[in-house]
Amino acid sequence: MSTLAWIAVAVFVAAYVLIATEKINRVAVALGGASIMLAIGATDAEHAFFSEEAGIDWNVIFLLLGMMLIVGVLKRTGLFEYLAIWSAKKARGRPFPIMVILVVVTAVVSAALDNVTTVLLVAPVTLLVCERLGVPPVPFLIAEVMASNIGGAATLVGDPPNIIIGSRSGLSFTDFLNVMTPLVLIVLVVFIGLCRIMFRRAFRYDAERVARVMALREADAIRDPRLVVISLVVLGAVLVAFSLHTVLHLEPSVVAILGGLLLLALSRLDAEDVAKEVEWPTLVFFAGLFIMVGALVATGVIDSIARSATGAVQGKLWPATMLLLWASAGLSAIVDNIPYVATMSPIVSELVNAEGGLDKAQVLWWALAIGADFGGNATAVGASANVVVLGIADRAGHKITFWGFTKYGLIVTVISVAIAVPYLWLRFF
Repeated sequence: MSTLAWIAVAVFVAAYVLIATEKINRVAVALGGASIMLAIGATDAEHAFFSEEAGIDWNVIFLLLGMMLIVGVLKRTGLFEYLAIWSAKKARGRPFPIMVILVVVTAVVSAALDNVTTVLLVAPVTLLVCERLGVPPVPFLIAEVMASNIGGAATLVGDPPNIIIGSRSGLSFTDFLNVMTPLVLIVLVVFIGLCRIMFRRAFRYDAERVARVMALREADAIRDPRLVVISLVVLGAVLVAFSLHTVLHLEPSVVAILGGLLLLALSRLDAEDVAKEVEWPTLVFFAGLFIMVGALVATGVIDSIARSATGAVQGKLWPATMLLLWASAGLSAIVDNIPYVATMSPIVSELVNAEGGLDKAQVLWWALAIGADFGGNATAVGASANVVVLGIADRAGHKITFWGFTKYGLIVTVISVAIAVPYLWLRFF
């Protein structure tokens, strides 16, 4: 690598340490790191703002912005309070069954939608449930975001890296259902068991609070029935358009922002008040992080790491599969998995072709997908959904620290990837 590439690595590592130690606000660190990358020439305006591979992913930014506007309007209807009371009553006020309900719903919905969209919708309900029952919301939020990353791995459209892999490899929606969904179901069951152990201190049962919740009528929580109907119609249309985006030729980001602006117009609410619900610091943090990771892509750092790792095992399919699986999980915990998968895809394609294009060689694509998807759970900045939930929690007064998330994330990631090892062996070898 060039001297500039090493300097870019140093800047990224320093920024990552500051984010992890939380000595300085993470938004300031991300913007500072991005500014340094631009100043030293590791990236430039052309790459930072306009490159799909090495710049800000505007699709992610505008997808988040559109969904945040929709959630901002929904908050004013009372629908989240309705769902919170309903779920608490279904579980009879018992915290662990409530967590199981929220985790399963989040995982299933994340398989059909973008996992960031899912956590944006589920997190407000979770905060209200926990407030009603007097239990700490942080374990519930952490469990949900991890479930969203696990569930998103199940389908071609559930996680952006899967879409990249599908387009590069020719693997279809059905292929993902056949290979990824059984693994995700196994991991999800194990994950629920882990939640019972990891978050056991959060499952406090307050009989008095539960009695008050059981006495509530969900319907009384709805403040604006007209706006509930309008919001659900618009949200439903957005979700349908998400699933049909390849037919409609509209990016999910365009669908989300159109839906958000349409709902804002139909709601007759004050636009400035709704805009205050948008997690602006989270969007700015993403922009800075994208520029820093993009600098590593632009200077060839990611490509050098990937080629060194895969070049060492060419022609040895099982060692290549294991290296790709674990390296992808490790690197996706540190850098965003979208540019990582975009960089690795042509290399994996070469390895598959080197194996003569055998069906068994497709295991390399699945190793890349599993490692990138599950690796996002390892750290607080490993996946977009993680960062979004940290922002929502912070805004609600429940700060989730980097290590507060990561100490659970590392356990979940190692166990999830370890489960994938025998699964891939039995399935392909």
